[in-house]
Amino acid sequence: MKDKRTIAIVCGGDSSEHDVSLRSAQGLYSFFDKKRYNVYVVDIKKNDWHVYLHDGTTARIDRNDFSFMEEGKKRVFDYAYITVHGTPGENGLLQGYFELIDMPYSTSGVLVEAMTFDKFVLNQYLRGYGVSVPESLLIRRGMEHLVSDEDVMQRIGMPCFVKPANDGSSFGVSKVKNIDQLAPAVRKAMMESDKVMVEQFIDGVEITCGCYKTMNKEVIFPITEVVTKNEFFDYDAKYNGQVEEITPARIPADVAERVGKLTSAIYDILHCNGIIRIDYILTKNNGGGVKINMLEVNTTPGMTPTSFIPQQVRAAGLNITDVLTEIVENQFA
Repeated sequence: MKDKRTIAIVCGGDSSEHDVSLRSAQGLYSFFDKKRYNVYVVDIKKNDWHVYLHDGTTARIDRNDFSFMEEGKKRVFDYAYITVHGTPGENGLLQGYFELIDMPYSTSGVLVEAMTFDKFVLNQYLRGYGVSVPESLLIRRGMEHLVSDEDVMQRIGMPCFVKPANDGSSFGVSKVKNIDQLAPAVRKAMMESDKVMVEQFIDGVEITCGCYKTMNKEVIFPITEVVTKNEFFDYDAKYNGQVEEITPARIPADVAERVGKLTSAIYDILHCNGIIRIDYILTKNNGGGVKINMLEVNTTPGMTPTSFIPQQVRAAGLNITDVLTEIVENQFA
């Protein structure tokens, strides 16, 4: 029998999402097939990269080749499953490192990660492919004067969302209802990012759809409908249970099919790898039909047992252990 592959579940990172990432790593560790793989959790933060050993201790990661010492022997990983939410795992930096040391990894490539991490850039890019996205303006640190209150009122309107252009988990996000709230909301978002996006508010049904592809198959997961009594799907809604998540979503079958096809198309446009999740808002168009508005592409979606993707995998009647095995082995096919 061939040796088992050794897999690193890479978590942590340098953003406000560090602890959320650790929870995803714990979920992934519970999902992976331990009979097939040697699985370790690697926590990275700034220059402190360490691996949790099976005896409860930790060992330093040698960043020259992403190896570590265990029981006097050098261990080298075969594959990195990245579940760092935020920098450096969701913006292409970590992907660039793994490319340099020739380590297969679970996410999309450097350019795709950098682009999906910057919500403003991604929206402008996909708009060129005919994808419907909310109107938005970008405000850069130190250049706030270039976007006036009048610009926001004319281009975006009220209410609107103010959010970090490149962060997640709803840190730093505000729903702004009048122009007096704009400047404080921008300052709040600037605490998370040097770039802030002011985005049009769209009132509709919020849904999210997961997807992954291998060389020989495509899997579109059942869609989840997101219902919250909060002002928006904020941190408390995401992680403290202040939300109702309905899978499959209560939407017509033809709309669900269109969402699935759009998700698949965006996956291909971006040349994604591994599991992604795309968030949308459904609205009515002028003709009374349903318009699908894309909000965000998540290339390292949450993977705790209650996260959207594990929910959708269960709703599809699939086994998440098998799904993860397919994703890993696709890199070695």
